[in-house]
Amino acid sequence: MRHMGGERVTEAVASCLALLRTVVDQDWAGVKAGRLDWNCRQTAEHIAGDLIAYAGQLAGRAQHDYVPFEITLDEGTDNQGHLHVIETTGALLTAALRTTPPDVRAFHPYPFRSANGEGFAAMGVAEVLLHTHDIAEGLGVAYEPPAELPEFVLTTIFPQVRPGPDHWRTLLWATGRGDLPGRPPVTEWRWNNNLVLPTDRLTLQGVTPAAAADLRAGGDGGFEWIDGGPFQGTRDAAGMMTKAYEEGVHRPEWGLFVLVRREDGRAVGGMGFHGVPDEEGQAEVGYDLAEAARGHGYASEALSALSEHALARDDVDALVAAIHEDNVPSQGVAVRAGYVRAGVEEERTAHEERDMDRELRLYVRRRAAANSE
Repeated sequence: MRHMGGERVTEAVASCLALLRTVVDQDWAGVKAGRLDWNCRQTAEHIAGDLIAYAGQLAGRAQHDYVPFEITLDEGTDNQGHLHVIETTGALLTAALRTTPPDVRAFHPYPFRSANGEGFAAMGVAEVLLHTHDIAEGLGVAYEPPAELPEFVLTTIFPQVRPGPDHWRTLLWATGRGDLPGRPPVTEWRWNNNLVLPTDRLTLQGVTPAAAADLRAGGDGGFEWIDGGPFQGTRDAAGMMTKAYEEGVHRPEWGLFVLVRREDGRAVGGMGFHGVPDEEGQAEVGYDLAEAARGHGYASEALSALSEHALARDDVDALVAAIHEDNVPSQGVAVRAGYVRAGVEEERTAHEERDMDRELRLYVRRRAAANSE
């Protein structure tokens, strides 16, 4: 899976310009842009402002806030001039994306305080597509971007949105700009960049629906893997996540994470949850490593970090890992990460009421244990 963020930004800007050039002679300043409070000219300036802001975040490696600058167009800039600025700022974001290493993250507030290049690309494409739609609606013309562009946005920064048969209508619905049969209107929305959890030697990088689909299909998910990776368990977990996404029940913090080694940026394994916590506040974890990465403590290090993050939430009381009775190394990973073998009664309940395989042994880490460390 080759990251195509820069190409997608270029395609989105080209789509925007192709439409707006057909209405460049209309009065943009005197017409509201769709449902926005801005007029069409202000909305065009906003598109350019977002594109240059995202380029600035990446180029400046901003970590704690926005780079303190804004774009200002010269007084008297006409509609054609606004399009020229959109084209220019789009090219600058594309250049920033192409020259930013894949492990770089920069500040963005929604929702985990940072985004990688792919996230900034998807946000840029979203701003271009949605505000081109707003301008087009205000000026009374139809706009339909290439289908791969809203699909890129949805599978990168809208992981919580159940996909529909039409990516463009789904994106419009998800951002309060349209209706979808059988779904309630959206009045408030935020996109979701992927979550990344750091450890001493690793980063646990949340997998997007696009990357999960690629992993399930036999690809690399956009990661550079060590020899022998990814292991089959990671591909199976990606399939589970893809199914949850397609059913509209995937939540980013409860999906799959890829373990990336800091020293060389190579992926060594996968780890994540089998779904959101149940009514009792319990969630199940799973993990595997490529064979070449085993024996170095990576899995225990990652599982400790992921468990601490999850158990800090108010809606989680316990995490469980179901491990085959013969898999002594995996049992050791769980124990080193603070898990203990479940009691006889709890394990019996898991076998009889939760349909856990009889050859599996249950390990548990509870909130109380996390809070006492």
